[in-house]
Amino acid sequence: MGRGAEDYVIVAEGLRKRYDGVEALRGVSFRVRRGEVFGLLGPNGAGKTTTVGILVTLVKPSGGRAVVAGHDVAREPWEVRKRIGVVFQEPTVDRDLTAWQNLYVHGRIYGLPRRVIEERSRELMELVGLEKAMHRPLRSYSGGMIRRFEIARALLTEPMVLFMDEPTVGLDPQARAKVWEVIEELKKRGVTVFLTTHYMEEAERLCDHIAIIDHGRIIAEGSPEELKSMVGGDTLYLVAETRLDAEKLLRIASGYGEARIAEDGRVVVLVARDAPRLLPRILEEARAVGARIVETRYVRPTLNDVFLMLTGRSLRDEEGGWRDWARLHLHARRG
Repeated sequence: MGRGAEDYVIVAEGLRKRYDGVEALRGVSFRVRRGEVFGLLGPNGAGKTTTVGILVTLVKPSGGRAVVAGHDVAREPWEVRKRIGVVFQEPTVDRDLTAWQNLYVHGRIYGLPRRVIEERSRELMELVGLEKAMHRPLRSYSGGMIRRFEIARALLTEPMVLFMDEPTVGLDPQARAKVWEVIEELKKRGVTVFLTTHYMEEAERLCDHIAIIDHGRIIAEGSPEELKSMVGGDTLYLVAETRLDAEKLLRIASGYGEARIAEDGRVVVLVARDAPRLLPRILEEARAVGARIVETRYVRPTLNDVFLMLTGRSLRDEEGGWRDWARLHLHARRG
């Protein structure tokens, strides 16, 4: 059974945007279901912020259309604004005011009575773990605290959808983890969240559905698992003691998926589904035939692998360590 239009809180169709002759968006289309965390993932400059700008009515599209919370962003911008909350990349707070004062001003702009502002402010500041800092001026807040406060403020009007544009950019790992915890709690509560990010781990952890954008176009879309399945499976590395052991292992591994011996002659590379489940079987069969293994490692596909496969470049080239094994498996499979 297909889904009706009422199941989607955001519908974007063929969005285009030009800036001084440069096409930032080139026909972007997607749909966001009610109650999901939707991630728009891509490198800096791919068109993520422009897309958000259009959806929150701050940027006028050059072509295409978008409907948010049941209203056209171009024809009914104020109706859209009344139904959304936004956390921008750059903080938009009055640092000389306390958190409560900022919340009160925000609520009054939207016509909320003082009693409602007070009740919701207490609940939301507790949600983001800042209830004890309610009456402190925001100039005393850290960057991570400011970001969590902005989430609370954006939720004050009980929006149908919360937009978060790169919500953890510039934060240290501890502050980033706290923001993730807040988003995960919103997810449990059924809040619809539209999240842009270039952090792969952020998208994998938080999002129900992801669209990958590059050079102003959507190049892939699906759940994290669906996208990672495009790579073809996990990659298991079996380091044999000798070349003869490697040949024995290759015969075993070939029964479970695509397998080959790497150039050094001692490493068997196996691409297959669910490597953690397969590994004990392979080890047992190896013992039975006397194939000696000195080391095993496996790598699960990441969204960066999907991007690398589709574009030939990495989302975050600074990744290293175990991610190098992920890159190795792509080259091994192509070889």
